[in-house]
Amino acid sequence: MILVPQEIIRHKRDGKVLTAQEINFFIQGITDNSISESQIAAFAMAIYFQDMNMEERVLIASAMRDSGEVLDWSSLNLNGPIVDKHSTGGVGDVTSLMLGPMVAACGGYVPMISGRGLGHTGGTLDKLDAIPGYQTTVSNDHFRKVVQEAGVAIIGQSANLAPADKRFYATRDITATVESIPLITASILSKKLAAGLDALVMDVKAGSGAFMPTYQQSQALAKSIVAVANGAGCKTSALITNMDQVLASSAGNAVEVREAVRFLTGEYVNPRLHEVTMALCAEMLVSANLADNTQQALVQLQAVLDNGKAAETFGKMVSGLGGPADFVEKHEQHLPKAALIKPVYATESGYINHIDARDIGMSVVNMGGGRRVSSDSINYAVGLSELVSIGDKLDKGSPVAMVHAQTEQQFKETEKTILSAIHCTPEKAAAEPQVYETFRHQVNS
Repeated sequence: MILVPQEIIRHKRDGKVLTAQEINFFIQGITDNSISESQIAAFAMAIYFQDMNMEERVLIASAMRDSGEVLDWSSLNLNGPIVDKHSTGGVGDVTSLMLGPMVAACGGYVPMISGRGLGHTGGTLDKLDAIPGYQTTVSNDHFRKVVQEAGVAIIGQSANLAPADKRFYATRDITATVESIPLITASILSKKLAAGLDALVMDVKAGSGAFMPTYQQSQALAKSIVAVANGAGCKTSALITNMDQVLASSAGNAVEVREAVRFLTGEYVNPRLHEVTMALCAEMLVSANLADNTQQALVQLQAVLDNGKAAETFGKMVSGLGGPADFVEKHEQHLPKAALIKPVYATESGYINHIDARDIGMSVVNMGGGRRVSSDSINYAVGLSELVSIGDKLDKGSPVAMVHAQTEQQFKETEKTILSAIHCTPEKAAAEPQVYETFRHQVNS
């Protein structure tokens, strides 16, 4: 059978189900540049309008996984499972920095390949870049060494891991085809499946600070990822979690790293962040057969927090990837600090019933703590800390956040955004759950 790119595009444009040969041919063409940017754009638009069934989604995710190197951990003879978590992104979502060390301290191996922030959501790699010397780009051998020795390593995507996704996504980004559930599924899973995982847990955010605009779309993405990943042979489950407010008590890079260390050492633990982190970690332990059930997993996780093993594991990862050996103990000395740290005071009294997490995220971006376009540089010191939460009672003049800014003008602009993002009522709103739903699926044999 002779395969021609425009015929494959035509088939999908007309609503036909693509064959494995057609999908593999097209993804190979993206990888070796034999298919043009305009053909990629047309293919993406055809999928955007005509969708893909689950079989097609498994095929395209697998083809993108196989477009480059697929990591194999068997030669290391590790004494535990390879397990990971991926989040669709949110504001103050610092869970990875605690979760990786916590799961590693419980016997898992977590080779986490993370991304940078774009838009209102922060990126895990940007947070880690706030640590002096920490290398997010390392050789495959170095990555494997740190995973073996520390149990966890969080780095960026290498050029030879799912290269088709990099080119495909760049075209989608400029052709209004990013918001396609089959293509989001394939993009996320191509990289995760290439990491050679035994189990994966997805954190799909829902709410004002989430990537997906509606709860129904978050649900559809969670179901798609679970079905496709399991169909591709990786045991996967997904939690839909609350992103209707900043997840941590801080938003920014250095300020979130500071909060992560304080969480791991028990110095300060935000209850929302604790609930979501523990739920994701417990799902990872059960999925990877490191615990028999959720309750047992929660006991194990609390133990490694209480006995200091999780914090010690984080320190090993940081030093293994070039950061200071005493980072956990002396993080305040190592992390950059903003020129100006000032509180924002409430202008009204009442109970907080709504916080626009997207606006809070954008206030950090506007101070230079995030990117509008991928080429933007980042100021790691700026951000927000000591943020109030939904349900908190405010008195006029009480602090709602600490702003870490570089100038007085930045502070004033951020103050205005924060005050307009927080809404109060005379009555206290009912508490929302932090984990809405969990989706599980059996791996196809």
